[in-house]
Amino acid sequence: MSAVSFIKDAAVCEEHASRRGFLQVLDAKLKTVIFFGFLLTAVLLKNTVLIGGLYALCLFLAVISRIPLGFFLLRTWVFIPLFSLCVAIPALFSFVTPGAPVAVFYILGVKFMVTRPGLDGAILFVVRIATSVSWVILLSLTTRHTELLQALRVFGVPQVFVLTVSMCYRYLYLFAVMVEHIFTAIKSRVGIVSAHRKGQRIVAWNMANMWNRAEQMNEQVYLAMLSRGYTGEPRSLKK
Repeated sequence: MSAVSFIKDAAVCEEHASRRGFLQVLDAKLKTVIFFGFLLTAVLLKNTVLIGGLYALCLFLAVISRIPLGFFLLRTWVFIPLFSLCVAIPALFSFVTPGAPVAVFYILGVKFMVTRPGLDGAILFVVRIATSVSWVILLSLTTRHTELLQALRVFGVPQVFVLTVSMCYRYLYLFAVMVEHIFTAIKSRVGIVSAHRKGQRIVAWNMANMWNRAEQMNEQVYLAMLSRGYTGEPRSLKK
């Protein structure tokens, strides 16, 4: 259930956005525009050193915004950058990127040669991905999600899209809690399911049950919104 716990933590992690750091006090719309500029710069640059400078700036802003550096690095390197590193590994070798050799080694009698263009391209790719992801996560950590979603309107994002994303974000935590409760209930009543067919029936029944509960909740939430004056334009309370 560690994955469910991670989803719950990510969905309600507004602790850092509530701190009085450097980025937290800036206007969400202005901050979104500035970060978008940095993100676009990181994508367009082809110099690893310059992109590394942007990454160092991102780390510096995270520190002065009172975000623990270890926490920030864990969030930015666990998924996408490591996956991009795995994707970039084949580009290191001469059969994908020909060029001047940098290193040659043999595996089971097969010759592998790392080329200079392949190495440079892989480093550029990984550094660019890591920098882009870091800027996006820094923005999300230092901005309340309601303000961040409202800031998307600056870029002309349709209101219906912003509303849909906001609702999905709100109920992601509720979905994670529901899955956790179902898993705990199964363990307490059934234990470890050894029979394959029995396990399939339990999973299928719980999927159908969650679908019905989600459909009922959808109707109830919509009626509650209408009763509170919802007219198509969501509004949020600011502290």
